[in-house]
Amino acid sequence: MVSKSQIKLITSLAQKKYRYKNGLFVAEGFKTINELINSKFILNRLFTISADFGVDSNKVQELDEKELKKISFLKTPQTALALFEIPEDKIVREESLTLALDGIRDPGNLGTIIRLCDWFGIKNLVCSNDSVDCFNPKVVQATMGSLARVNISYCDLKNHLEKSELRVYGAFMEGENIYGSETEEKAILVMGNEANGISAEIEALINKKISIPRFGELKETESLNVATATAILLSEFKRKSFTQ
Repeated sequence: MVSKSQIKLITSLAQKKYRYKNGLFVAEGFKTINELINSKFILNRLFTISADFGVDSNKVQELDEKELKKISFLKTPQTALALFEIPEDKIVREESLTLALDGIRDPGNLGTIIRLCDWFGIKNLVCSNDSVDCFNPKVVQATMGSLARVNISYCDLKNHLEKSELRVYGAFMEGENIYGSETEEKAILVMGNEANGISAEIEALINKKISIPRFGELKETESLNVATATAILLSEFKRKSFTQ
């Protein structure tokens, strides 16, 4: 049985302040939980219907579908829900291409971007303090386990860029065509807020503005989704570093 106090704790983790107060975040589904178990993250508690994760039985609590539904953040609960400890931020070592996010607010976008970092081998993702929390349940779900393989840190992005010795690229509508631009393998790529783009204070620190050209005849599309734009730009940075 899942207790009332456990239900209260788990549901409270939907809010950032309670996640950090308790030092815990929620992950759901066999794939995501299994990826996190086999990573740097420390399992606190596992609630499961039947799946065998091969973990310490003292940390496992079996329940039925009705009980799982009480604690799940999903409309259709999967077979398991787990609580993991929130790790301390690691020092960012800018040894290759680093992705920086300026005010990304949508959990789905951040989750997708974390998956993209995993796919393209981006080890470090730096987020401004006003970006959505990577341990938000919707973000964790959207990462599909890639959260386990990307070092994510939150900071004063302006201060971080000022101290960095790497060249800083920024995505802008009026930037230089990425397909004709020279890029560097060791650099920082900044992506901006979904509605407002890169903020003025961060724009002032950009060394080179780049853009994705519109090929449609009418060219009436306002902009690309930030996760889609990130995928295109990361792919081009990696392609050029591969062919250089």
